[in-house]
Amino acid sequence: MPLADAAAIVRRLRGAGHEAFLVGGCVRDLIRGVTPQDFDIVTSARPEEVQPLFSQTVPVGARFGVVLVIEGGRPYEVATFRVETGYDDGRHPSRVIFATVEEDVSRRDFTVNGLLMDPETGRIIDYVDGRSDIERRLIRTIGDPEERFSEDHLRMLRAVRFTATLGFTLDPATLTAVRRQAASIRRISAERIREELNRILTSGRAREGVELLADSGLLAEILPEVLALKGVGQPPAFHPEGDVWEHTLRMLALLRCEDGSVDLRLAWAVLLHDEGKAVTRFEDENGVHFYGHVRRGEEIAAAILQRLRFSREETETILALIRGHMLFMNVREMRPNRLKRFLRQTDFALHLELHRLDCLGSHGLLDNYEFALQKLKEYSEEELRPPPLLTGEDLIGMGYTPGPLFREILGAIEDAQLGGEIADAEAARSLVRKRWGDPAR
Repeated sequence: MPLADAAAIVRRLRGAGHEAFLVGGCVRDLIRGVTPQDFDIVTSARPEEVQPLFSQTVPVGARFGVVLVIEGGRPYEVATFRVETGYDDGRHPSRVIFATVEEDVSRRDFTVNGLLMDPETGRIIDYVDGRSDIERRLIRTIGDPEERFSEDHLRMLRAVRFTATLGFTLDPATLTAVRRQAASIRRISAERIREELNRILTSGRAREGVELLADSGLLAEILPEVLALKGVGQPPAFHPEGDVWEHTLRMLALLRCEDGSVDLRLAWAVLLHDEGKAVTRFEDENGVHFYGHVRRGEEIAAAILQRLRFSREETETILALIRGHMLFMNVREMRPNRLKRFLRQTDFALHLELHRLDCLGSHGLLDNYEFALQKLKEYSEEELRPPPLLTGEDLIGMGYTPGPLFREILGAIEDAQLGGEIADAEAARSLVRKRWGDPAR
């Protein structure tokens, strides 16, 4: 068990004459009755004193006093009590000084993360009034928020994440400091910003997180394209909820799977699916229109995902979801061959869920969603993905010359097969000869 392994590390450090405690988020979660995902340990032992005590260690940041201890196949961060100075890049300290446990706690970010625990007795050591803030459900910096955020700009995003994901309130003085320093977040690497946003969007409280990002001024700095959705009005017949911003927020609020997890790609598709509406809105005597908003939205989303350095695989899936989100409106009019291709596309479950959220975040009508779901149940795997009636070798055997035409021919055969027009190889050959002629002549 992770807690038992963490406690064993603490015991071994203490057995060697060192102070040692659990610290940070794991203590916060244990107090809240939540099972921690990770356990961190602080100790008076220096890295060179920690490593000989354990059979497997990784000196990931030994010069900063950090060693990973591997127990039960899991890594546990063991850090020496320290204070940090010289945050020249607004993120990393240039100098670390080993210190006392109280000094170590005082240099941390938020009071709720500044608690220590003795895992053997359960005793909590609280130098920063963090336990009270947990009870008050408050996120507050340790010390002056202006100073904490100027040291490490990423803490501003972390303040939003903890507030949203824990369902807490952000301390007014802390929020004011974020607003004053919001522009500094652009000094942080795209990868670190992306990871914080990922955690917010997949937390089950994405709406609260995005609203706080907007209120704090951070959204204007890192995702101005999303903020631009505010005030973009929509036709009330289809969107009684209001503008595109409110529509997106409602979808984010619904973003949660049955097991409590959230697919990262779906979350980003929800956030970005209507990006094109901010730049394509057009109003005439017939009402409000968004001609070409899907194409423009895909372009804007692609630029955002590239800026945040998403992987190619994640980018392709998110863009595919955005590209296809309006296709469901025609699903009941699709011919059988097109419908089957539509239902069997890669990651269709994500497409289907995006459409469901899109409907629930607006007019609430699920007719097309239920139709697609019913068709998925009706069609067998063989009906959706039937074995090919002819191959390229078969076409060569019929006398056709290999080339780009083969793709067209084989696609036409499959269309006819999916549509129920042909059912065997002979019928396929007949179709080919009828459309493309007999190559022997």
